[in-house]
Amino acid sequence: MARKLAADPRLRQQQLLVRSAELRVTLAHQAQALEGPLAVADQARAGARWLYRHPEWPLGAVALLALLRPRRALRLVGRLWSGWKTWRWALDWVKRGMA
Repeated sequence: MARKLAADPRLRQQQLLVRSAELRVTLAHQAQALEGPLAVADQARAGARWLYRHPEWPLGAVALLALLRPRRALRLVGRLWSGWKTWRWALDWVKRGMA
């Protein structure tokens, strides 16, 4: 959508200001689609921050699980360890690819 700009600097400035306003409205409209996912991401980040500040709660939950269901707790620990190793491998793989 190529627009022809005026030769007169004042008219050109006015055209650019109108175009800028149109683009701001379009951007604001398109950004509304991101509000939901960004709100979820903000909540997840806040939850992770809370867990980081209060590690006693997840540790207590794991301890309770270990007391009530020791086999399930061992299985969970194994899966978490495997997931951690996979995560570290993936990070190393990405770093090697970036180098």
